Amino acid sequence: MAQNKETQKLIANNKKAYHDYFIDETYEAGVALHGTEVKSMRMGKCSIKESFIRIENGEVFVYGMHVSPYEKGNIFNKDPLRVKKLLMHKYEINKLTGKVAEKGYTLVPLQVYFKEGKVKVEIGLARGKKLYDKRETIAKKDARRETEREFKVKNL
Repeated sequence: MAQNKETQKLIANNKKAYHDYFIDETYEAGVALHGTEVKSMRMGKCSIKESFIRIENGEVFVYGMHVSPYEKGNIFNKDPLRVKKLLMHKYEINKLTGKVAEKGYTLVPLQVYFKEGKVKVEIGLARGKKLYDKRETIAKKDARRETEREFKVKNL
């Protein structure tokens, strides 16, 4: 009678990525971490605000992902900004390599979460937004918020 429920616990979210980029596709990747880094992540001490992803020699790496040192980790703690390897299937890496080679595409981490006890990163294949695109997005959000406000007032 085992239920196959996917349990996900969000660790870090990158809202800035949705503001700066159009996200075309998303992928899930595992992260190669050390023990103290996992313990620190269980406490929610992770930031991906300034991080980015590169593909080098057929391997995917995340740069600038800050995992705070674990308080009880003493000598076993690693560098908080250490480059971390992402674990993906070869065909996914090849597909991403081809897409990133196209003009204007980049890889950004969207969120870090626990899935069935393992740390996962959601990667977005993204195109950069121009200034006018950002203004358009903000205008749409404001319009939606305004209509929701009016709807709420009418229903009271």
